[in-house]
Amino acid sequence: MTLKPIVVIGSINMDLVALTPQIPLAGQTLIGTGFATTPGGKGANQAVAVARLGAPVYIVGMVGEDVFGQALVDSLQEAGVATDSVSRVDGPSGIASIAVATRGENSIIVVPGANGRVTPDYLDRHEALIASAGMVLCQLELPMGTAQHALALCARSGVPVMLDPAPAAPLPDSIWPQITWFTPNETEAALYADGALSAEESARLLLARGVSGVVLKRGAEGSYVAVRGGAAHWVPAFNAQAIDTVGAGDCFNGAFAVALTEGLDPWAAARFASAAAAISVTRRGAQASMPTRTEVDQFLAQRL
Repeated sequence: MTLKPIVVIGSINMDLVALTPQIPLAGQTLIGTGFATTPGGKGANQAVAVARLGAPVYIVGMVGEDVFGQALVDSLQEAGVATDSVSRVDGPSGIASIAVATRGENSIIVVPGANGRVTPDYLDRHEALIASAGMVLCQLELPMGTAQHALALCARSGVPVMLDPAPAAPLPDSIWPQITWFTPNETEAALYADGALSAEESARLLLARGVSGVVLKRGAEGSYVAVRGGAAHWVPAFNAQAIDTVGAGDCFNGAFAVALTEGLDPWAAARFASAAAAISVTRRGAQASMPTRTEVDQFLAQRL
């Protein structure tokens, strides 16, 4: 069976990663222990996660004409991501300045660059590709109006869409029913679920907004997966010796999308995604940490 492609509409950044004993406090200067420049961006990360797992994937986005632009496109292509819908525009590419502490925690500052120039009109130029998707993945590192338009295009074409609300920002009431899967982490869920503390209550409130399904990503606690009018269950996380959590949530989303489009139920798909994310946190870098399908299958086979 030939699967429809997964289409990612999202950011493409270069990550400027500093390794540090701890995340600096306001006004504090620390001596770092290492530095790396690696491709990132939530959209690109999710696209690479999908490609490494063997599924067909396209990304719709923009990079700059700076030194990073071609390197970002080359990296996506090397990972197996189709870049026909990536344009280069005047000015800088998006960048993310990331501090990664010894225990794996991170803090991130994103400068949109070319990502800020991805407009609704640009998405319209790629509407046929979007309509052909088995699933579309979106995040909030593009302009809000563009993200809203992406959801509207998917709704019009009957394409399921997964929204990763990062960085968290207020969403208009009208778009909630257009979201098939909403995948916040704990901090993001608190914004959208009126500060609810428990996963169960957060999921109930989010489903009431109109989304079809919710995956609450809770790190070492696992994920809480709930569907409207149906079941809701915890999916435990796998133990992993984390050294770098950058990109782990993107890895989860990409893997979750692959598993769903292959026909797994949401809880089995979340288990598959948890395995992929557990592997990713044991490696440095965002896209560099994304596991292959063979690695995930072997990981799960050892934990039956």
